[in-house]
Amino acid sequence: MAGMRSERLSGNLPRSRFTASRSTRSYENQFLKRINNSKLAIFCGLLTILVFRGGIGLENLVGDSISEKYSSEDIDRILREIRSDSDSDSDDSNSSGVLDNSTYSPGPKISEWDSQRKVWMAKNKESHENIILGGNGKDRMLLVTSSLPNPCENPIGDHYLLKGTKNKIDYCRIHGIEMMFNMAELELELGNNWSKLSLIRKMMLSHPEVEWVWWMDSDALFTDMNFEIPLHKYEGYNMVVHGNPDLLFQKKSWTALNTGSFLIRNCQWSLDLLDIWAPMGQKGSVTKEQGRILTDYLNDRHFSVDSDDQSSLIYLLLTQRDRWMARVFLENSFLPAETGDDKWSFITHFAGCKPCGKTSDHPINMCFEDMDKAFNFADNQVLQFFGFMHKDLSNSEVRKIIKEF
Repeated sequence: MAGMRSERLSGNLPRSRFTASRSTRSYENQFLKRINNSKLAIFCGLLTILVFRGGIGLENLVGDSISEKYSSEDIDRILREIRSDSDSDSDDSNSSGVLDNSTYSPGPKISEWDSQRKVWMAKNKESHENIILGGNGKDRMLLVTSSLPNPCENPIGDHYLLKGTKNKIDYCRIHGIEMMFNMAELELELGNNWSKLSLIRKMMLSHPEVEWVWWMDSDALFTDMNFEIPLHKYEGYNMVVHGNPDLLFQKKSWTALNTGSFLIRNCQWSLDLLDIWAPMGQKGSVTKEQGRILTDYLNDRHFSVDSDDQSSLIYLLLTQRDRWMARVFLENSFLPAETGDDKWSFITHFAGCKPCGKTSDHPINMCFEDMDKAFNFADNQVLQFFGFMHKDLSNSEVRKIIKEF
């Protein structure tokens, strides 16, 4: 039948596959044969449609041998394909939110990481007791931050990156926290805001002695230098992120969480989350298609065509709530630091200011003024140990507040 269909040409009548000589057959006979062949082709087509539609059994139309052949081969194959398609649709309904065309992976799949860490720490505890616990006797913590390897497009941006780094060094020194500052592009397949997830994963695997990895964006500043993270509060949790339950569960807002600063425990649960979360930021068609999914799903996300790590985490926590949410602590109880009339939160995140870029989501001069005030507010808490303070929060100059020792 396929051969018959392939030989239908542009003439008024379909040509037969075999044509008799004009000298031996009359035109009328040729015409009748073509008509019969056409009828046979139509009949075969209708039969094929009926079989594929499943509306009639072959055994009612043709002999047993043909019926058995088609029933055992074609029909079973078709049914398997239908079941396969149904299974695929079912899997998609429970998907992780990562598109099928994502080819990125943050690294080889790791399993049984918790037991591997436990063995490592047991072997190293006696000879390296100070490695297991931090200087304050609590679980060891590593603060991780990064910036691009090239100079800022805005020349003054490098100065504010330096201020931000100094601010983080001061806080870590006061509280006995290690710090890792990265400037290398470790993942070319991920966008700039996404590469932190791969970096965090690498820090977990290369530092099994660390219990918590604390990510902090370069444009976020500590503004209460005396506040200490209450790690005892997060027993049984693997991720701590500033969040608002109402914005998350009721309003499905992209601002329900702030991934500019979060804690994540060094454990198998976290590696599994990063393995699903990071591929959502693969450059190219994946991040654009994922961005459209996030915009459709979240009620107030209208700012970008590409995916972002914050919206993607919210999407995962909502669409896979049973898998992840029980181990996520939404922190919103930290009180602001106070000095006179000035009040600042524990961490001030200047999201959208983009001090290193050419453009900003906010007036850049206003951003720099507020960043100066936040930095000086925190710096006063450090300088006062040496008998100094800034003259005011807008001024880099300092004054003595006590006599020399």
